[in-house]
Amino acid sequence: MAFVIGLVCAVMSAFGTNLSFLYKHRGAVAAPDVDMRHPLRSAIDLFRSKWWTIGWAVAVSAFAAHVAALTLLPLSVAQAVLSGGFVLLAVLAERFFGFDLGRRQWFGVVLVAVSLALLAVTGKGSGSNSDYSLVGMILFEGGALALGLAFLFSHRIPRLRAQRGVLLGAAAGLGFGISDVAIKALSGDLDSGLPGLLSAWSVLIVLVGIGAFFASARSLQVGEGVAVIAVTSVAANLSAILAGVLVFGDPLGKDALVVIARVTAFVLVLVAAVLMPAPVRAGEAMEEKPSADTRPPSPSPA
Repeated sequence: MAFVIGLVCAVMSAFGTNLSFLYKHRGAVAAPDVDMRHPLRSAIDLFRSKWWTIGWAVAVSAFAAHVAALTLLPLSVAQAVLSGGFVLLAVLAERFFGFDLGRRQWFGVVLVAVSLALLAVTGKGSGSNSDYSLVGMILFEGGALALGLAFLFSHRIPRLRAQRGVLLGAAAGLGFGISDVAIKALSGDLDSGLPGLLSAWSVLIVLVGIGAFFASARSLQVGEGVAVIAVTSVAANLSAILAGVLVFGDPLGKDALVVIARVTAFVLVLVAAVLMPAPVRAGEAMEEKPSADTRPPSPSPA
């Protein structure tokens, strides 16, 4: 039963996360540029945008469902389901933002439906293991953090400046992935109450979360809306799935058939992501039509 509830929470989180990204993109392109030298002012400017604030409110609800999914599911399974949000992004773009999806995109929907079914069928008997190797955890989180910082400052390389939005999105995604892994580790200490929450992982979650917040906001300002969202999601999901198997020892299955089914499910989710380029039009449309109430009034001629 816990596995089913975890799957439901993961789907709700994927839905809310992508809806919030669409709203936050609309708000970010209308807000002043994010400047990490003035983080407080940048944050205030972002939240003055109606669409950013709405997106953030939706994101908070999605995050609550996300934490529940991480607590109830093996990390790799939770992230595989969450990565299916690419398809939810496509559905949101068509049903609520007025864009048409072609056969290729709907084929992606079918792939994710099949992958979720495979995860559900093979999930019986899987635990929500949060035991981990401290050395492995430090090495994984440290490596992911180093890679994220490399993405963050890679725009200083002339050849990579044109890809600044995507690289910032990748850095933000790795930051979110690092936080997800730390949340999973922290979930094993919830039984001890408040003392269990006061750990180095809590500090890591806060610090990396703040950095990912600003990196994500800036990436939405300088990059192609949904392309950036996709890269951010891929970086977060793949890093957490990898941590689930390598750090937490999430089992792929008890026999060859189950292993094949689960690996196939993970691959199908990634293939579906490749098949979903259409929502980029939605992001571009929102960028071209930012909310009027977030634009400063034009000065009257003297």
